[in-house]
Amino acid sequence: MDNEQLVQRSATEANLHYEAIIVGAGFGGMGAAIQLRRLGIESILIYDREADLGGTWHINRYPGIAVDIASVSYSYSFEPNPYWSRLYAPGDELKAYADHVSTKYDLRKHMVFNTVIEKAQYNEVGKFWTVYPKGKEPVTTRILILATGFLSQPKAPDIVGVNRFKGKVIHTAAWDYDVNLGSKAAVIGTGATAVQLIPEIANQLEHLYVYQRTPIWVLPKFDPKIPKPLQKLFARLPISQKVTRWVASKILEIIMVTGVLNYSKFKILNKTVEKFAIFFLMLQVKDPELRRKLTPDYSFGCKRPTFSNNYYKAFIRSNVSLVTNTIDHIEEDAVVTVDGKRQEIDTLILATGFNLWEKGNFPAFEVIGVNGKELGEQWNENHYSSYSGISIPGYPNLFNLHCPYAFNGLSFFSTIEMHMKHIERCINELNRQGATSFEATSQAQDRFMTQMRQNAGNSVFSCGQCAKSNSYYFNQYGEAVLLRLSSTTKSFQQATSYPLSDYKFA
Repeated sequence: MDNEQLVQRSATEANLHYEAIIVGAGFGGMGAAIQLRRLGIESILIYDREADLGGTWHINRYPGIAVDIASVSYSYSFEPNPYWSRLYAPGDELKAYADHVSTKYDLRKHMVFNTVIEKAQYNEVGKFWTVYPKGKEPVTTRILILATGFLSQPKAPDIVGVNRFKGKVIHTAAWDYDVNLGSKAAVIGTGATAVQLIPEIANQLEHLYVYQRTPIWVLPKFDPKIPKPLQKLFARLPISQKVTRWVASKILEIIMVTGVLNYSKFKILNKTVEKFAIFFLMLQVKDPELRRKLTPDYSFGCKRPTFSNNYYKAFIRSNVSLVTNTIDHIEEDAVVTVDGKRQEIDTLILATGFNLWEKGNFPAFEVIGVNGKELGEQWNENHYSSYSGISIPGYPNLFNLHCPYAFNGLSFFSTIEMHMKHIERCINELNRQGATSFEATSQAQDRFMTQMRQNAGNSVFSCGQCAKSNSYYFNQYGEAVLLRLSSTTKSFQQATSYPLSDYKFA
C-alpha cells in the first residue's frame, strides 16, 4: 500500500472530515500544505480568519511596507521568483508571490477564509483533533498544523485614554488608505514598522509627532532596482539566482546569527556593526541632542534591527518632532506626556506591534491536548518549551510552526522549509509503521531544550546589554526563546536526521 492510500485510509476509517487541517494561509501554512500533498495527503482543509491568503503580506498594507530580507532569499527555494523589482521587494510583490504559489500548487481549493478558530481539542481515544470554527460546525482531523504566525494579533498600547480619542485611530496592521490623515498626526512606536512608515507619511502632514519609547538600531539600506537583464538571467538560468540566494543568506547569517547567537566569541562583530550604525546616524543627523535620543543604549541584536536610508532624515524635517517623554494619557483630541505637554492631533497611528507572548497569540486560540492541558496556559505557567521548534509532548498529531525556538533568524522561508523537512520525516515514519498518531517524547524535548539553553549562554541575549531593549524576543520570564539558537545548516541537518525515537508512534 503506497503513502497516499495509507494517509487517506486513516481519516476514512475513523470517519474524520479531513486527514489534515492547517490554520493559517500565509507562507507557513502554504508550505505545510505543499509538503503534505507531496506526501500523498490530499484531504486537507486550510482555515484563515482573513478574507484572502498571504498572512502578513495580506494583512499589512501600510505605506512603505517592504521585506527587510534580501528578496532573492525571500521565497521558497523550490519556487524562486526571478522577477523581484528591487533588492528589498515592496509588500504588494510579496502578496502577488503568495497568489502565484497558491495557483501553481493548486492550494486555494483547500482554503476557507473569514473563519476564526475558537478552539482545538485532542481526542485521546480516537487519536484525532476536533477544530471549532466560530459560527460553524466542528470539524475533525487526524493531523492539526498551526501556522498562525508569531505576529498575528495587533497590540494596542497600554495607555490611559487611548479608547477615548475621537479622531482617527489606525493600527499599522489595519491600514486604511481611504482615511485622510488630517494635518497633524502622532505615531506611537519606533520599531521596524515605524521605520518604514514614518518617511512615507511625513510629507503628507502639516506636522508629525513621533512618540519613542526605545530607539532602534538602523543600518543603511542598499536597495537598488533589480535590472530587467538580471531578472531574465535568473529566469533563464535558475542556478544564477540560487548562487545569489546562497551568498545573501551567508552574509545575513554572519551578521544576524554569528554575531547574535555567538556573541561571546564574536563580540567584536556586534561592536563593529554598532559603530557603523552610529557613524551612519552621525552622517544623517547633525544635531547632537537629536542623535542622542535616536541612539540605542542596548547591544545590537537584542532587538530586531532594521534598514533604512530615510528614517533618520525624516527627523531633520521641520514638520517632524521626536518625543521621548513618556505618554501619560490620551485625551479626545490630544496626546499628553508626563511633563504635562499637550499635543493636539487629528490622527493617532499605532505602530505598537503585536501581542507575541500573551495568551491568544501564542497559540492564537485554545489548544487542548492530553489530559485536558491547554497549550497557552501550559507555556504561561511552566515556561516556553518545544521539541525542535515544532512539536510539544502532550499534544499528539500536532505540528506548531511557531513554537519556542522555531525561527532561525534569517529569511522566514528558511524556517518554513526546515519545518517542511521535519514534517516529511515524521509522516513517512508514521506511514511506515501504519500508525495513526505521533507525539514528541518528553526526553526528546528535554534534550533539545538543554541544548538551546546551553547555546543561549553564548548569545547576545545572555552576554550583551539587553535590559533596556524592550524587545519582543524576550517573554515575560525574561527568556529569549523566539530564535533558534543554532546555525541554519545545523538546524536543517536536525530536521532531516533527528532520531525517529524522539517520537512515539501508535
